[in-house]
Amino acid sequence: MRGSEDRSSGLFSYIRLEDRIAADHPLRAIRSLVDEALAALSGKFTTLYATTGRPSIPPEQLLRATLLQAFFSVRSERQLMEQINYNLLFRWFVGLDIDAAVWDASTFSKNRDRLLEADVAREFLTVLMSLSRVRRLLSSDHFSVDGTMIDAWASMKSFRPRDGSGDPPGPGRNGERDFRAEKRSNGTHVSTTDPDARLFRKADGQASRLCYLGHALMEHRHALIVDATLTHASGTAEREAALEMIERTRKPGRRVTLAGDKLFDAASFVSALRDRKVTPHIAVNGTVSKLGKVRKTLVDRRTTRHDGYEISLRIRKRIEEAFGWAKTIGGIARLKVRGIARATAAFTFRMIAYNLIRLPKIIEATG
Repeated sequence: MRGSEDRSSGLFSYIRLEDRIAADHPLRAIRSLVDEALAALSGKFTTLYATTGRPSIPPEQLLRATLLQAFFSVRSERQLMEQINYNLLFRWFVGLDIDAAVWDASTFSKNRDRLLEADVAREFLTVLMSLSRVRRLLSSDHFSVDGTMIDAWASMKSFRPRDGSGDPPGPGRNGERDFRAEKRSNGTHVSTTDPDARLFRKADGQASRLCYLGHALMEHRHALIVDATLTHASGTAEREAALEMIERTRKPGRRVTLAGDKLFDAASFVSALRDRKVTPHIAVNGTVSKLGKVRKTLVDRRTTRHDGYEISLRIRKRIEEAFGWAKTIGGIARLKVRGIARATAAFTFRMIAYNLIRLPKIIEATG
């Protein structure tokens, strides 16, 4: 018999929100890890807020909602608030009761940005990777490093001379501006939209873009990101960030290996690694000059003759998977925030989300 459509809506619901989420839903395992990390950060949160005044949005709920935005490719805070309002799965993960009111999008953004600017994202990543069931999965001896360009939330029209000269864009909502024969550089020009962005290109033949550089440090056992940061775009930023991250991550005095692509094959960088007792598993940049001379390198047979060198060069490519996920799923290919502090937090949270997507399966597989 064909059923009839009943359009009457009930006034009350007697089913708990917890019961509406499947017991084997992937977000359950992820939330367990997130809650454990947030509990360890409770003391940090206490120091960031005043003891008097009107209560703000709980920081735990702010960070869970930010993770949801990365997991489900939600393009804006306004859309995120809309989905939390009607999506029971989102409400459950964030920790909102089924009858609780959802925050205004601007209020959410302001509260979250203030929290992330306090470098909470990096501490969240550190605490997450130091949990007992996660720490046993990590290698403490072998790492890889790499960087990627992250487009700034600024157009090329905003890149104006620092002295205030130059023709403004034409009239209209999206007026044209002629850049022909105009020499532009970071020394003479600055973006009026995002002053922290830099004009940069990573290789010859590519277009210069207003961007930042995102950097990640990956361990080799399960290819998880153990450290992340974001810097101004420059030719030396990747090597400088690599030294900072490996020094921050490795145990004091412990000899480790660090793999990287040909960009890291610079004499100053290789020497700096050896001074720090870090073995440079760097891909050799064997560029041949017009005169037929092969470029010199400090990565010699002392390193390349070992089997571990080849293994490191093969595993290091997996760091690109994290960048690819962050840009395509996490929506970080072009930033939606301005300023290096907020940009760093946004990039770091995408690396955290990438780890959280993979961790439950790795933990289950390794027992």
